[in-house]
Amino acid sequence: MQPYLLDLPHEEFWVIFLNKSNIVIRTEKISLGGVDGTVVDPKLVFKRALELLALNLILVHNHPSGNLNPSEADQRITQKLREGGKLLDINILDHLIFTNTGYLSFADEGLL
Repeated sequence: MQPYLLDLPHEEFWVIFLNKSNIVIRTEKISLGGVDGTVVDPKLVFKRALELLALNLILVHNHPSGNLNPSEADQRITQKLREGGKLLDINILDHLIFTNTGYLSFADEGLL
């Protein structure tokens, strides 16, 4: 995902759609925002997941500010997508935040 998200002056939110064996079906940009945020509509995420018959998702977005700490909004959308996914038997495996100097994994940090 790094090539898609490095050196951007704005936030983008992407989803990696995976099958039951965690093989990538497709990677798609869900939203493009401003310098300090983007809006993610869970309905659009799950609509696409259902169309692709994806059973697992990895959420990805960038922080142009270089700050790797997840914001409250980042944590809220992750929780909202996890809860919605449970109803549809779609798992959120991770949420990655990229900056030009590194990344943060919600799963690695125990935030999922």
